[in-house]
Amino acid sequence: MLDVLKSSSRLLFSVELQPVQGDRFQPTGFPSLGAASYQTRQGSKLLVESVQSMANRLESTCWDFEHNQPVPALAGISHVTVLRKGEFLTDSMLEAHRINSPYLLEGSDKSFSNGLKTALGGLEEGPVNRRKLAEVLLRYDVGSLIHGVFLAKKELAGGRLRVSRALSAFIEASGVRVAASGGVKNDHVNPSGVTKDGYGNVPFARDEYVADSIVCHVSLDLAQIRGYGLGEKVEQLLILLSLYRLRRLFDGDLRLRTACDLEPIDRSSITAVRPTGFQLPLLSELEAALKSSLSACSDLMVASTASYNDVLAKGKDADKAAGGTGDDEDGSEATEA
Repeated sequence: MLDVLKSSSRLLFSVELQPVQGDRFQPTGFPSLGAASYQTRQGSKLLVESVQSMANRLESTCWDFEHNQPVPALAGISHVTVLRKGEFLTDSMLEAHRINSPYLLEGSDKSFSNGLKTALGGLEEGPVNRRKLAEVLLRYDVGSLIHGVFLAKKELAGGRLRVSRALSAFIEASGVRVAASGGVKNDHVNPSGVTKDGYGNVPFARDEYVADSIVCHVSLDLAQIRGYGLGEKVEQLLILLSLYRLRRLFDGDLRLRTACDLEPIDRSSITAVRPTGFQLPLLSELEAALKSSLSACSDLMVASTASYNDVLAKGKDADKAAGGTGDDEDGSEATEA
């Protein structure tokens, strides 16, 4: 299934999408910016979904939200579940920064963070031994080798351990035009009420978009996966896990927002741009291959648990306790690997 990829450094897909109904869609938006539209040599374009958001959506295809565990096909992968008073709180597969989550590293229970520090021992000085780092990530959270991670804590080798995303995706629309509309929030009891208190009728404007094409671009860095130095069995596992995420995403629900419900134009035949002719395997084929691949790598991965029983303080409460104002004055955002 994967032999054709052995001579390639990248696996690239450009999957054409369309709205499930009608032509309009709502793109992602950003504070103080709104929709991210821009001009290229090919004309006007629009970012429909960012790399960061797509990483979250790809990972969510692997999680069983009803039972708070990986989906059955991925039983045996490494991940860390966080418990609070014996009940499920979160998991490294759900956290924005994976095993760099504060619920794993900042709580008063240091069992997991101390174990991670011990496992990473020897990386404090000199060039980072990327193979050792990859071995530790494989053991505790295999998804970190796919989606990337930045272990920013100084106690963990000086806060310099990071892995870039091997799998990345974004959705972009071309030939875009604004589809302006609007509406009214109706108050049938008191239409002329004080709107600042939530009463009254409130008219509003709304911008959606139409486009000549909407494409999901995907890149899997095969060279990076091989560069971990973990051997052919692990390389195959990481590629299969990446392809599984893509197939689940394209076979499933691409309802990105209330007014942005998309689907592949031809989900039965998703063919790579590079290497030419490689077809994304069917879900049944990937699940069968993953079963044997997970078994072959089972001794290299563990499913761990950690505890977080600290007070879940609000941001402003913590700032006041430290003598701060509780305001984020510079509006900065955390960066991702």
